[in-house]
Amino acid sequence: MSRPVRRFIPLVLAVAATLLPGLGPLPEVMAQQPRYGGELVYVVGSEMPSYDGHREETFGLMHPMGPHYSTLLRVDPTDPTGTKIVGDVAESWTASADGLTLTFKIRRGIRFHDGAALTARDVKASYDKIVNPPPTMTSPRKGQYAVVEAVEAPDPQTIVFRLKHPSAGLLASLASPWNWIYKADILAKDLHWYEKNVMGSGPFTFVEHVKGSHWVGKKFADYWDKGKPYLDGYRAIFIPNTATRVAAVRGERAMIEFRAFNPARRDELVKAMGPKVTVKESPWDCSLFATPNHERKPFDDVRVRRALTLALDRWEGSKHLSRITIVRDVGGVQVPGTPYATPEAELTGLAGFGRDIEAARKEARRLLREAGVPDGFSFVFTNRGLPEPYEPLAVWLLDQWRKIGLNVTQRVLESATWFGALRSGDFEVSMDGQCGYIVEPDLDLYKFLSSDRTDASYGRYTDRTLDALYDRQARARDPEERKKLVREYEKRLLDDQAHIIPTLWWQRIIPHNARVRGWTITPSHFLNAQLDTIWLAPE
Repeated sequence: MSRPVRRFIPLVLAVAATLLPGLGPLPEVMAQQPRYGGELVYVVGSEMPSYDGHREETFGLMHPMGPHYSTLLRVDPTDPTGTKIVGDVAESWTASADGLTLTFKIRRGIRFHDGAALTARDVKASYDKIVNPPPTMTSPRKGQYAVVEAVEAPDPQTIVFRLKHPSAGLLASLASPWNWIYKADILAKDLHWYEKNVMGSGPFTFVEHVKGSHWVGKKFADYWDKGKPYLDGYRAIFIPNTATRVAAVRGERAMIEFRAFNPARRDELVKAMGPKVTVKESPWDCSLFATPNHERKPFDDVRVRRALTLALDRWEGSKHLSRITIVRDVGGVQVPGTPYATPEAELTGLAGFGRDIEAARKEARRLLREAGVPDGFSFVFTNRGLPEPYEPLAVWLLDQWRKIGLNVTQRVLESATWFGALRSGDFEVSMDGQCGYIVEPDLDLYKFLSSDRTDASYGRYTDRTLDALYDRQARARDPEERKKLVREYEKRLLDDQAHIIPTLWWQRIIPHNARVRGWTITPSHFLNAQLDTIWLAPE
């Protein structure tokens, strides 16, 4: 690159790779010569609402379908911090001196699985769909690209992004693992085609999907990165029940789950499998929160929303929940310990993050009375039907809210129906989530913009002050100024307006069969889904 477009954020993350006796240290094992052949079998706890990566937000899509697609840029699959950006279909890129133009050169010789050449025209058509979708389409990440003025393809090997203003985080946005490159000819005929069909240029071609059972891919012989992939193919097995997924890994019917298991499941596998299991752990750019529907009373009243967040004892909850599920850290809008995260001393000044829980709950009850909400008021909390960590977090939330006089019941929906309820506004208060792929304010904060700015904002509110703070931090060149603006954004989102009710940040724990090599854990379960670096050691 001719000049840095963004500063790669050095995550101060303790990414531990715990190997049992006999396996040796991780660097030595990973340095072994990759071996060709074999089928990787892994378990996935959820299925996808549709096949369209531009539309969906779930690991239930990324894990089985990521191997079929290429992206413009990607995060280096060998980087445990998950911050180093490298080219995928882009061979190189430059930025203009004023930071308003990014120009990418597309590799020659890349082919879709039907044999057609991939060119800049396909990249442009894909980004047009993501950045400027028609009214009939959903694009939950379009808010990341408000800075993009135009996408141009002046020749088959060149793609140009023209910006409204310089952006600190756009390069990270262009490395999104969700921004699959689709075939322009297909999109020209039917923009909805990819919701039910597969046609990519990734390392594996599509074989079959049997709903409720499995997804199968096989090696693409004409993949552009010669010598890869190493595997002959892969099989993703859909198993909603956590105990059954653990049993599949323990019984060696599957080798890995790429999302995570909780600490108890990790210990169970280590005890049962001994030297046949490898454990990798990392902090996780992922959190759940309760989203009140601002169009439903009494949740249109900020006093009620503040009461919901004041009721939660996050510090005590962390001690107990971290033992039974995949959550751990108390934090604000950025992963704790990373450059833009709020230090604990400041965090405790926000509503719901103080250490005096009795005082907080007293204030919560006062706010509810002031808002005219009677003691024993009932509402329904909508939750996703996934055990980890949705189920234990919902039990905790309902218990915490009962302590301020609220009577809350739970409605549990399977993933596709849950996403549908969020998108349509069919809820009073719902569990919601934000899982990123790079810890970067532009990527982590866009979800909470006004609902007319992004399709991913489900609270159904308009907050132009919040929108303006987002835009200002995105333009800030000085890290300290940007940090100040992120703090202001955080205070308005979580405290002044309480648009969302945060729970806890996650902890990623991946126990897997020791035969699985070439896979690097990162703080995101959306990364490294192409499977092109994975190989299997002999039994």
